[in-house]
Amino acid sequence: MDSEKVEYTKEAIKMRKKIEAGIKLRAALEAYKGEKTMAEIGAKYGVHPNMVTRWKHELLENGVSIFDSKKDQGAAEKQEKIDELHKNIGELTMERDWLKKKLEILE
Repeated sequence: MDSEKVEYTKEAIKMRKKIEAGIKLRAALEAYKGEKTMAEIGAKYGVHPNMVTRWKHELLENGVSIFDSKKDQGAAEKQEKIDELHKNIGELTMERDWLKKKLEILE
């Protein structure tokens, strides 16, 4: 049996583990409670303790946005913009079809 040498590409070596947002939130909340050390939390979720610390800081900095009423206003503005763009798409589609018909008549 030939022994084959396994070679890893740079892309395979640099692949990072993707962690779901729910797991990040649970780890950050546990870190916020302070009942366990960052190392214990990191071991529990299989991540480096520095990541747990980073998630905790992100939670504390961005947690306010969960209860921010301006977020809801922004969503309404985005929906209005989307509706306006859909209207424009419809108008342009009708204009294009009209021009196609006129071109066919001229040919």
